[in-house]
Amino acid sequence: MGLVVVGAAGRMGRSLIETIAAMDGVYLAAALEQPGSAALGCDAGELAGLPRNEVLVTDDAATAFGKAEGVVDFTAPQASLNFAALAAEAGIVHVLGTTGMGPDCDAPLRSAADRACIVKSGNMSLGVNLLSELVEQAARALAAADWDIEVLEMHHRHKVDAPSGTALLLGEAAAAGRGIALADHAVRSRDGQTGARPDQAIGFATLRGGSVVGEHEVLFAGEGEMIELTHRALDRSIFARGAVKAALWGRGKSPGLYSMRDVLGLSSPR
Repeated sequence: MGLVVVGAAGRMGRSLIETIAAMDGVYLAAALEQPGSAALGCDAGELAGLPRNEVLVTDDAATAFGKAEGVVDFTAPQASLNFAALAAEAGIVHVLGTTGMGPDCDAPLRSAADRACIVKSGNMSLGVNLLSELVEQAARALAAADWDIEVLEMHHRHKVDAPSGTALLLGEAAAAGRGIALADHAVRSRDGQTGARPDQAIGFATLRGGSVVGEHEVLFAGEGEMIELTHRALDRSIFARGAVKAALWGRGKSPGLYSMRDVLGLSSPR
């Protein structure tokens, strides 16, 4: 399966190029960067610390998408919306791992998903997506009146969005288990005289520093006991491997907006 890596010069882009070179069943069809990037014209293999692969970094997305079967995208919200439209036009799989995408992105993505397969997740790690299933089950099983839910996350100092896409994914899983809307019950910050904890609240705590790839913990705090569900990312390649597996899963799938739970077979049949 021929894949396009967008944002090829970034940390995730280089990790994706390396992962594609190491995995069976896929090859790098094209590597994209934004106009003006210093990486344009560079060999994508060398960019990722590999031997030359003769795939030169380009900013011509339309041509790149036209010769591939899928695109893997960990860029920025507006860029991802543009790539979604191009992928839909080309009829190829769009694996979307970009975080920080707000509600205003929903309509354009659903429009693109009417014409192509999009696999979207706040975290492409297979372990994190299994964790989200466990969080939903725990939230459903533990009575809201007796158990409070808090989501803690820490990332490297360069991360620009907060809470992380993964933290929000886990918060959505907890809210789904409780049968409530996360938007109505999320508490993203506490400062000063906040008063007692609201019923059904799902709290978020965000830490930033150093080179931490990603740590997430969901706490279920009850009277006299606590349950902790934790995932620690030790290497950025786990996201790349999950994304490539998602692309292979999406090959030949009907148009639609899918998640990593679909990839893992954890979702209810459509």
